[in-house]
Amino acid sequence: MLHHVRTFWELMRARITLLRAEPERGEITTTVIVTALMAIAAIVIVAIIVAKLTAKAASIDLGLG
Repeated sequence: MLHHVRTFWELMRARITLLRAEPERGEITTTVIVTALMAIAAIVIVAIIVAKLTAKAASIDLGLG
């Protein structure tokens, strides 16, 4: 069991050292903003389509009343 813990610890240390060698370039912020804007646009488009379909369905005369 101790061998597994030591191996895991050495792998984690190596990974952290590697990550420190390559500083983040800030691309994640741009990706998050673009993704959020696309999600908002999709929600707005779906809301517009639902509103138009609901209005069209409400305007259909079924001759029931």
